[in-house]
Amino acid sequence: MGGVPAGKPLPDVIAPGLDVLFCGINPSLTSAAVGHHFARPGNRFWPALHLAGLTPRRLAPDEDRELLRHGLGSTNIVDRPTRTAAELAPDELRAGLAALADLVVAYRPRVVAVLGVTAWRQATGRRRAALGRQPEPLGGAETWVVPNPSGLNAAHQLPDLARWYGQLRGGR
Repeated sequence: MGGVPAGKPLPDVIAPGLDVLFCGINPSLTSAAVGHHFARPGNRFWPALHLAGLTPRRLAPDEDRELLRHGLGSTNIVDRPTRTAAELAPDELRAGLAALADLVVAYRPRVVAVLGVTAWRQATGRRRAALGRQPEPLGGAETWVVPNPSGLNAAHQLPDLARWYGQLRGGR
């Protein structure tokens, strides 16, 4: 049930054959400190999952292992916690994406959902990549880029996040 490589400051929530593996950019300092995904106040991941119908109720960050019961999981492109994702170097994102592809090959989720188009563009070198289903799978899984749920991402409000996340279950 683990999938926690040595030295990972925030353990993955992963199991074989998940329906959707959500992939954040990197852990916030708060998430790394408490050991749970999307724990920073103001992050809209948990309410968006519930509003999208992916969880039967709004989970709290300390219930992140409950994602597995719903065919969902969570990991990050880069393991290093930072105050903001802007602190990451493009080389870190590229290396993290390669490691993510290996993780996907090992655990075989149906969909990988990367939470943030800017990080995806930097990690892949595809400067014009857009939100939505990507033309090439990552590690053999259907790959989507969806809006980042950070409260710092004012371009996408909660109903919009829920709409994007809800598309992942059906794959279209």
